[in-house]
Amino acid sequence: MQGIYANWMVVLSLTVALVVSYTVLSLTARASEASGRSGWAWLGCSALVMGVGIWAAHFIGMLALRFPIPLTYDLSTTLVSLAIAVGMSGAAIACVSRSGGRAVHLVVAGVLLALGISGMHYTGMASINIVPGITYNLAPLAVSVAIAWTMSCAALWVAFGSDMRSARPVGTRFVAAGLLGSAIGGLHYVGMSAAVFDANSYCRTGQRLDNPWFATALAVFALGLMGIALTIAIYDSYLRQQRRDRDQDDRLADARARYASHHDPLTGLPNRLELVEAAEVALQQATVKDQQLAVMVLNVDRLKSINDSLGHQAGDELLLELSRRLRTVLRRKDLLVRLAGDEFTILATELASARDAESIVAKILEVLQAPFFAASLDLHPSVSIGISTFPLDGGTFDLLLRRANAAMRYTKESARGGFRFYTKEMSSLTDDKLAMETDLRRALESSQFELHFQPKVDIATGRIRSAEALIRWRHPTRGLVPPNAFIPIAEETGLIVPIGDWVLREACRQMRLWLDAGMTPVRIAVNLSAKQFRHADLAAVVRAALCDARLEPGFLELELTESAVMHNPEASAATLQVLSAMGVHISIDDFGTGYSSLSYLRRFPLDKLKIDRSFIRDLMTNPDDVSIVRAIISLAHSLRLRVVAEGVETADQLNFLRDLGCDQYQGFHCSPAVPADSFVTLIKRLRAEKPELTEADMLRTQSRLSAYTPTPVSR
Repeated sequence: MQGIYANWMVVLSLTVALVVSYTVLSLTARASEASGRSGWAWLGCSALVMGVGIWAAHFIGMLALRFPIPLTYDLSTTLVSLAIAVGMSGAAIACVSRSGGRAVHLVVAGVLLALGISGMHYTGMASINIVPGITYNLAPLAVSVAIAWTMSCAALWVAFGSDMRSARPVGTRFVAAGLLGSAIGGLHYVGMSAAVFDANSYCRTGQRLDNPWFATALAVFALGLMGIALTIAIYDSYLRQQRRDRDQDDRLADARARYASHHDPLTGLPNRLELVEAAEVALQQATVKDQQLAVMVLNVDRLKSINDSLGHQAGDELLLELSRRLRTVLRRKDLLVRLAGDEFTILATELASARDAESIVAKILEVLQAPFFAASLDLHPSVSIGISTFPLDGGTFDLLLRRANAAMRYTKESARGGFRFYTKEMSSLTDDKLAMETDLRRALESSQFELHFQPKVDIATGRIRSAEALIRWRHPTRGLVPPNAFIPIAEETGLIVPIGDWVLREACRQMRLWLDAGMTPVRIAVNLSAKQFRHADLAAVVRAALCDARLEPGFLELELTESAVMHNPEASAATLQVLSAMGVHISIDDFGTGYSSLSYLRRFPLDKLKIDRSFIRDLMTNPDDVSIVRAIISLAHSLRLRVVAEGVETADQLNFLRDLGCDQYQGFHCSPAVPADSFVTLIKRLRAEKPELTEADMLRTQSRLSAYTPTPVSR
């Protein structure tokens, strides 16, 4: 008995087979990525969809074959065929999803899938209630099973071979779906060709399903199920991609945040956090390999001066060029770090000896010899380097860094522009400096400062016309600390401003005490630091100090260095004009050692010049010093400025200055700086040594001093 196929139903069955194949391959890929309950859920869903789809494609194909007699089916056997399809599909998908793309697993999965398709097909054929039963030609039957196995294996290899989780092009999945659809359709139609129906066959009583509308409904159901499953898979894939994108964004944000927290924003170099982490690893490796490592701290000398004079942009350009040059001479294994504003650190690893570190430093100093170009200028900054080595100078990074810093500070103070290896003596110096800084912060609160006064004497008359207030620090354990021991630390830490304000107020207060006690009036000279002078509220501070002491401005003289007033000439001129308008006298200290520019002598409202002691020391033996002092005195007098010579220690120096026309002097020849009480005694003694001066002369001197204002210079 021969049957005839309904072509449209054949096409429908093959369409279902292809859609099932594509859907199942998508679900299998998702099941392979899931784990736990989610993985089992996707596996069950995939098995159900594949089993139902294969069964539907098979049954539609059977309904497509029209026989002369109506066919009936045994429903229980039909359901068994469906169960075989679902079960074997699940086994195959489980094998594929856990295979990791390994070939042996894909072959086994192909066998399971072929058995499922074959078992479902031939069990479904057995559900037909036909008498006599169906017989098969073995050759076509074997070919059908072979087609199912080879096509299944090929489809699985194309879809999942070598790596289950690698992204596959959409076209590749379509090819795999075509192969798997061929396995389903090929087995069915080749298997049907192997079936032999007796010419006198008839069907027993059973369920008739040979209605075209049933085939269409079954196809719609199968395709709908595939569509729902595929939609869920696509939507799930979209959600997972969204999560991956968010995770990627989070990872990128974390990476950017970590980079920002571990790198310097200007130079892009690693910072302290990165250095600490790298140093811990390097120390462990050096210990295991019995090697040395070096920590080098580099400080850019005078960077603050460059920033102040040329602007921070010029300083930034300098730092960028410096970091670029350093990278060119360092080894790949060395770590260059920007530790602070003007400090860099190098972690040099895998060193055989300290000579290796010295070799690295030599290259650094050599590459920094060429001038740096910033702010349209050629700059020649120097770098002070301190070096500590492991294990000689310490076993922890914190200790090595502190000792490298101590060596750098020692270099900066003793041999700026060079390098030093750490020695124990450097720690004691550093520790002492830190201890002094700590004590200095307490000194103001504990009233440990006091003022000493050094007289300024008129050379022509021998009278004391003014005195310079000089700060001293009476430390509870160190004793009397001279200014040169703590003023640099105060400058470095910024304490110089509150200390300077205290000196100003204390000098005015002491002057009021002397006046109230009836002492002969003198003018008090107070030194202003550059930082104090640049404070915007300087005039208010001076005015408040005078007001609190009930002191006339004419009794106060402010001494400034040339570098302080020339830092910003326009702003300096404005500040000095305000102070001069108040009645305060202005003098330039250490004249001849700084800018020595005629422009500020002409522009600024000055009253005095003080010749630096370095020119007075060799005045009797050095003709150059004589020429300089003579020129300063002549210049000052031509501008109607008085001249004070510092550091006068001998009568010969004093007589020589008298011959040159100098107005005043101060120095050990008259007296060193003495406490306030001793200063009163000094004045009384000097008055007693000048009997030729009458009381009327003294009264005229007092009157002249209190009313004294220098003749204004035409500016």
